[in-house]
Amino acid sequence: MRTYETVTIVKPQLSDAEVADFVTKAKELVSKNGGEVTSEEKLGRRKFTHDINHVRDGFYLYLKFKAQPQFIKVWDEAMKLNEKVLRSMVMLATEVKAKPTPVGK
Repeated sequence: MRTYETVTIVKPQLSDAEVADFVTKAKELVSKNGGEVTSEEKLGRRKFTHDINHVRDGFYLYLKFKAQPQFIKVWDEAMKLNEKVLRSMVMLATEVKAKPTPVGK
């Protein structure tokens, strides 16, 4: 299994309960397909630099999960078919290792 990160933007008209329901369903989609959600974060409502389908802002959600590579197609298809989603992007997560600081500087 690989570790992935996704940022999904949902429509701003959704209530807090609808956003929470969307997050629950997204996590269920990952777990039903053999994956595991390791972290989630609601980044809140933000303005866009340009309109997306005549919408000027959206609610950003971040999920980090472990899944098989073939699951990404399932995720992308589910997000395309969901009318609440404006945009969704999945990236392969990489571990960033900090460089050691030189001694004496």
